Order: sequence, then C-alpha cells, then structure tokens
Amino acid sequence: MAVKKVLKYGEKTLREPSKEVHKVSKKILDLVQDLMDTMYAQNGVGLAAPQIGVNYRVFVIDVSSNNEPLNPQVFINPKIIKKSGAVISQEGCLSFPEAYTDVKRYKNVMVKALDINGRQFVLEAKDGSLLARAIQHENDHLDGILFIDHCTNRFEADEILAKYNLPPIDPDKLIKDDILEKELNQ
Repeated sequence: MAVKKVLKYGEKTLREPSKEVHKVSKKILDLVQDLMDTMYAQNGVGLAAPQIGVNYRVFVIDVSSNNEPLNPQVFINPKIIKKSGAVISQEGCLSFPEAYTDVKRYKNVMVKALDINGRQFVLEAKDGSLLARAIQHENDHLDGILFIDHCTNRFEADEILAKYNLPPIDPDKLIKDDILEKELNQ
C-alpha cells in the first residue's frame, strides 16, 4: 500500500479514542498494510492507526531483531484481559522522534484481539519483554493515551520533550495506577 505520515505529539487525533472495527473489510486490510509499510519504513517496533490519522482500534507490532525474519503481528479490537508485575523501562514512540523517557508498565500482559483474518486470538507476553511493553504502548494509543502519560519523572520527561521541540506533558493526562505503583514499591 503506502508509507503514511506519522502524526507528531501535539496533534489532536493522538488524544482521541478510536472506534471498534465491525468487519475486517478491504478498508481495514489496506489500513493494516499501510501501518506495516509505515512502521518498517520508520524502523519502528509498533504502530497504531491513530498515529497515521485513522481512529480505528488497530495496531501492528514486530519485535523481531536484526538477524531474525520479519514477524509482523496484527491486533484488531485488542483488549488487555490480564496484567501483573511491574517494570520501569525506557520507551520512545514514532510520534515523538528521538525522545525517550522512563515509563512504568506491567511486566506481564495477556491480550485478546482479532487477527488479519478476523479470527480471535489470545496472546500472553511475559517478563517485561519488548512484546509486553509494545502491546501496552500501542493499545494505549487506541484510547488516546501516550507513553509519556506513564513517565516516572514528569519534569525529566518535560526536559527531554523541550530538547526536541515537543509540547510539555499535560499533567491532567498523567496515569495514576495504584496497582502498578504498589507492584513497583514491593
């Protein structure tokens, strides 16, 4: 299909919740291909539909490393159905070119979604793996949540954003997750 423009932090669409997909139609298949083409062109690990200006509940991930064959995974209407543990790790996002900051994530997640053929699947990602973090990151995009909303230090994150001429964090968007906080403080 095509490599699309990735919206940058500050664009209103990135903060809007996405709509459910009712049918895996040609339009959705084309969207998935555009997401993959764009993700690979930008050397990303994942990309959600809102990042290219399309507010549907669809994202793609490929956590294969340089010496492995490509292994794209498609998630349509994903729902995280189980989460546990906690991890702090550095994250970035194609909508925040070159800006990275420490964020709080669950260590283990289980997600239920539809695949490219409209068949339901369940996938478990464990041990704070790149896949576990990517699923949470991309799933958040579908709810208008961005990785900086999970930052460990708002002021440090603001400095990083300013360095790349990106808007500061909106304090009202910061995620307060008591369960995650409790896990981190054990």
